[in-house]
Amino acid sequence: MLQLLRCATACTAFAFFIAGTAPAQAQTKAPATPMTMVVPAPAGSAPDIVARMIADELQRRLGQPFIVDNKPGAGGIVAVMAARSAANRANTLLFVHAAVATVTPLTYRAAKFDLATDFEPVVTVADTPMMFVANPSAGPKTLADAIAQAKAKPDTVTLGSTTRGSVPHLAGVLLGQLSGAQFNNVPMSGSGQALQSVVGGDTAMSVDGIAPLLPLVKSGRLRVLGVTANRPLAGLEGMPLAKDTVPGLELTGWFMLFAAQGTPPARLHDINAAVNAALKSPELIQKLQATANYPVGGSIDDARQFLASEKKKLALAVQQAGLKAE
Repeated sequence: MLQLLRCATACTAFAFFIAGTAPAQAQTKAPATPMTMVVPAPAGSAPDIVARMIADELQRRLGQPFIVDNKPGAGGIVAVMAARSAANRANTLLFVHAAVATVTPLTYRAAKFDLATDFEPVVTVADTPMMFVANPSAGPKTLADAIAQAKAKPDTVTLGSTTRGSVPHLAGVLLGQLSGAQFNNVPMSGSGQALQSVVGGDTAMSVDGIAPLLPLVKSGRLRVLGVTANRPLAGLEGMPLAKDTVPGLELTGWFMLFAAQGTPPARLHDINAAVNAALKSPELIQKLQATANYPVGGSIDDARQFLASEKKKLALAVQQAGLKAE
């Protein structure tokens, strides 16, 4: 009987121990609150691809689930409004490309936002410069040659680009603005039409992001006139930098990460540090370069200063191009 009593007492104590520790164990194993990264572009697009790379890195480094939420439309307005009005703004990030932050507020009347003040810039993730190319037989041999021709006979050198108001289109505008030459800028319906036009010789030269141009450059069907980077880039060694011919002609498509306004500084710095650490990973660097993107990184202050500089630069280009808010 005494033995049975001792067993019952021990079993009861063990049951109380289990009951008391279960909530603590459940709390330890409970998943962290998911973070949502809103992207103003469709799945499979360049911004989406880079956003998912960064979301994967942040999930691993911060130990918090990340969900990429694609909200394309209206030049990025749909995504910006969704991120700004999110129910859980503290766990919402906004991943935007250059045009959304700099051009949309100037060309869309419905764009009632300023990312520099309505959100907290966290870090510039990556950039991809523009590339000026020419038809090998009918186009200019160098960027200096193109400028000389455009100065000698204004509006006779046709410069094709992607859609009106795009970063490539504004790169062409900046070329004329900074060089003092008058090119015949022709925005087209997209990269495909612009490429077909310059390869076929209908336009003497064209400008676009690197990714769609590089295969045609490597096959000899296009000649590189200038890359609008501020530094030599891996995989583009030996290609001329536009700034060496036209000082100040540095323009890139880029991606920046924003957090909700009022996010605690410590949280901003944690995310910034995680992205910077990821951008030093050889694996991520290789993935980015495979899509013609190059890691940038830097501090939160670097991101703020870069955004201010880009807004100023592209505002001048938008004005020069005669683009009005619609």
